[in-house]
This record gives sequence, C-alpha cells and structure tokens, in this order.
Amino acid sequence: MKEAIIFGAGNIGRGFLGQLFSESGYRVTFVEVDQALLQTLNARGAYRIRLVTNDHTEEVTVGPVAAVPASNLDAVAEAVARAEIGATAVGAGVLRHVAPAVAKGIERRAAAGVTAPLNLILAENLKNAAAIFREMVAEALPPACHTYLAEHVGFVDTVIARMVPPLTPELRSQDPSLVLVEPYKELPVDRQGFVGDPPQVVGMIPYSPFVFFTERKLYVHNAGHAVLGYLGSLAGYEYGYEALADEGIYFQARGAMEESARALARKYHPPAGALLANIEDLLGRFGNRALGDTILRLGRDPIRKLARPDRLVGAALNALAEGVMPTNLVTGIAAGLLFDHPDDPVARDLQARLHAYGIARTLNEVCELPAGEPLFEMVVARYRALAAARR
Repeated sequence: MKEAIIFGAGNIGRGFLGQLFSESGYRVTFVEVDQALLQTLNARGAYRIRLVTNDHTEEVTVGPVAAVPASNLDAVAEAVARAEIGATAVGAGVLRHVAPAVAKGIERRAAAGVTAPLNLILAENLKNAAAIFREMVAEALPPACHTYLAEHVGFVDTVIARMVPPLTPELRSQDPSLVLVEPYKELPVDRQGFVGDPPQVVGMIPYSPFVFFTERKLYVHNAGHAVLGYLGSLAGYEYGYEALADEGIYFQARGAMEESARALARKYHPPAGALLANIEDLLGRFGNRALGDTILRLGRDPIRKLARPDRLVGAALNALAEGVMPTNLVTGIAAGLLFDHPDDPVARDLQARLHAYGIARTLNEVCELPAGEPLFEMVVARYRALAAARR
C-alpha cells in the first residue's frame, strides 16, 4: 500500500488527517508519545471515529494503521523514508522535537536515491508553519542534503476547520483510540507548498494564493468561536451550543463574523456570497450539541487569543483597515478581557493583570494596542460598559 506518516495521534492527527489519508488508500503510521494509545493502535491496526450531529451518529473504522514511539528515532526515520505523504499535528511548540526525526528520514531517502516527492502538511496553529518547520528540518540536515530537501520535499500550510473536542474521561477509558468528530472534512492546503503535483487525498483542496483561507479561518471561524465563548461565559453558559441558542449572543457572534467577512471580501474579492455561505455553515456546526464543545475550550488561553495578530484584535484591525466598523468584534475583545473561568490559569493571570495594572496597560501589553490607536479607545469604552453591567 501507499504509505503516510502523521506526527501526533491526537484529535486532529487521528480524528481528521488519519481518516483522510486512510480513505485515500494510504497505510498510516502515527508517531506518538502516549503509550496506551500506541499499544491500542498497534494491537488493533485500526481505530474508530464517531461522526456526530444533532440528528445522526455514525461510526467509521480507520485502517490499516500502525504507531511508533516518538522516542524511537530510528523507527521514526524509517517511517519517514517510506512515506509518500505526511503531516504534523503536534502543537507548534513540539515541532522542534519532530524536526530531527524528519531530517534523519530525509537523509535515508537521499542515500537510497528516492526521487519521489515527500510532501508534509503542517496542521499547526502557527502562522507560516510550513516555512518555519522547513527551516528547522534544514538546520538538522547535513549541508550535503540541502539540495535534495529543496528538490524533493514539500512543506505545505493548511487550516484545520473540523471540530474535534476532547474525549470525555469515560469514553477514553472505554477506548483510548476513539475520536468524536463532526462530519465536515474539507482540508484546504497551500498549492504552492507542494513539490510536484498535489496527491489525490479525500477532502484536500489545493488553493493559491492561500493567505485568504488562513485569514478566513482565523478571522471568521476562530473569531466567531471566541466571541461565542466569551459572551457565553459572561452569561453563565457551560456549552457553546447553549450560548448560540441565546438570541442576543447569536446575533453578536454572527455580527462579528460578518464584519470580518465584509473586510475579507473587500481585500480578496472571493466569489459573491461565498463568505456568507461559510458563515451559515459555521453557525450550523457551532450548534452541534453532540460535540459537547464547552465554553472553557472556546475561551481558554485568552492572552494568546487576544494578541494583536490573533482572531479578535487581528480581525478588528483588518476590518478597520478595510473601512468596516468592528462593533461586534470589539464586544468580543472586551468580553475576552473579562473571561475569568476558574479552570483556566491563563484567564486568572489575565484578571490579575487587569486588577494590578488596569485596562490601559493590559491592552498595551496583551493586545499590543497603544493609547491613542482607534481600536484602543473603542475597546476601553466597551470593556468598561461590560464590566459595569456585571456589577
């Protein structure tokens, strides 16, 4: 069979990429650190995905698969040497640990005279992940292999839009390899990142230029989820679908997404109606009760999510740059500053900063918004109004 390698057998690796590669005729080898999961995957040679909507549940078996421990550098390099396509889904901070194993596998390919391309899809929450990881791999390779790397290995950016919430402890205890997912399975990828023609993979759609899809995911999908989470937290909801059913929150979340969509339409000129269709699809998926997506997951790590280039401040700045007033996005930013979920240490840190330094300094440090910038003034006013309404 054709061979694929995926670094990370977590929610995205197993719950999305593994399914797409398997359905495309690849035998998938996962590189993983979780021993229980490694043993289960190797014992069964397959795993289950449960596709869930509000009205339907379907189970899909993904296989054949195998798994190698990330600590076994020789076994990982051999899997890289055999692969025809690959992906990472490990988290941006782990990529530097993956690069040496990829480099060792590329050395083996070069030594064996393999001329078929190996394209690696970077399913990471990191801007320019493909270029960053390529540099990491190049640094780990002997200079003699750099020409081979340039000619035979592609590094491909993507955006992951399938929602895969964490498995409950009860379900994980029953089957550590089970994944609960929504049926949506579109995988947009950067056409320019491939060496050679993009392979035929179920659900994979190559695009160029790709930056539009990166911003659509961040400023529409991620922004909508964040506004839903932060306003839902203020209202005391536990789940995202509960917040979405609240008419006031629904229209503010939708409004934030539409503000971003108007800005992106002016900037990139996509087909008429395409962005609004995307919003309709996303709102329907946000309401999937069977996923059990929590307000905590939607809102956690607010310091990262409120950073200047990220989903809310970045979207609002993009809107202003395109002449769109980001009224609902500003509400989302202000609500994010008030996010104080007891189970999120980052949220507690944010509240401590606000208490110690006030809104102006916190906006400057967390959001990189200096006093005098138009968005700064808008957020301060909205934050104070929301904070006063909570008292």
